[in-house]
Amino acid sequence: MALSNSQYEFLMRIYEQRQLDNESRLRRRYEDVYRRIPKLEEIDYSISAFSVAQARKLLEGDNLALSSLKDNINRLSAKKLQLLKENGYPENYLELQYTCPDCKDTGYIGSRKCHCFQKAIVDLLYTQSNLQEILEKENFSTFRLDYYSYNHIDPVKGRSSREAIDTALKACHEFVDTFSSEFRNILLYGDTGVGKTFLTHCVAKELIDTSFSVIYFTAAQLFDVFARNTFGKREEAKDDSFEHIYSCDLLIIDDLGTELPNSFTTSQLFVCLNERLLRQKSTMISTNLALEDLKSIYSERTFSRLSSNFTMLRLTGDDIRIQKKLLNLGGTKDVTP
Repeated sequence: MALSNSQYEFLMRIYEQRQLDNESRLRRRYEDVYRRIPKLEEIDYSISAFSVAQARKLLEGDNLALSSLKDNINRLSAKKLQLLKENGYPENYLELQYTCPDCKDTGYIGSRKCHCFQKAIVDLLYTQSNLQEILEKENFSTFRLDYYSYNHIDPVKGRSSREAIDTALKACHEFVDTFSSEFRNILLYGDTGVGKTFLTHCVAKELIDTSFSVIYFTAAQLFDVFARNTFGKREEAKDDSFEHIYSCDLLIIDDLGTELPNSFTTSQLFVCLNERLLRQKSTMISTNLALEDLKSIYSERTFSRLSSNFTMLRLTGDDIRIQKKLLNLGGTKDVTP
């Protein structure tokens, strides 16, 4: 995944600031040492003066000047180390100290991104996704199938809630596994409280951990961003999240239908979905609405985009939140969110 220019520049500014901080700390260490060990400052001055003198000789054709300079610097450097040790300082006290010694706080090892830069990308993507904390609790490793019963039969599809979630989980894993090679979109719809939002979180974590950009909005939050960009003051409209809505690798729209539908929200949803389809950027939507309601609320043309470009996964079953409360009331402590 390629970072946007603003994301890349943001990270590089962090690395530039680290380098400046490293140099500032080194200057303060020199000031401290010179104050406590005046002899060490004299040695540094001698090294500097002798280096200038030998450089002149080298330019004048003295072929021995360079070797003489090296010998003198080695001798004086050894004295510096000895003075530092005698006064309780570590030998590397007057060297630059790095947050990441591997790339020396540049973010790169040669032309390759350092491991610290890769981690910085993931951390940034988590922050921008609006999901940083919840994904530690809600992910594929904490997903539980025992909330879904083979006895609960969906009257629409004629299959059990367990069969429905098995199908949805398989589709979500395939969505993640083929994300870089296949353009797909997912619509999760059905009963309230059956894990639709949880599944979006599972997908989000897997993709963010592999450095794809994911942004999560509830429907209300999404349309609020659109409203600020359309009706807000100019300074308020300059919101990075607006451009990220169209450019991020995965946009998650949760609880579609919980916002107050009107002509503005329906038109903005169409524009959003259509633009992301044109850009080949994936979208994942969860809603409690039935397909017929989606069509009547958001228009025929929006529903056409959904039905022809999204994998539609219907989930049914008993509300998991209620199941958890019943388990806790029965004395069984449930540690899974």
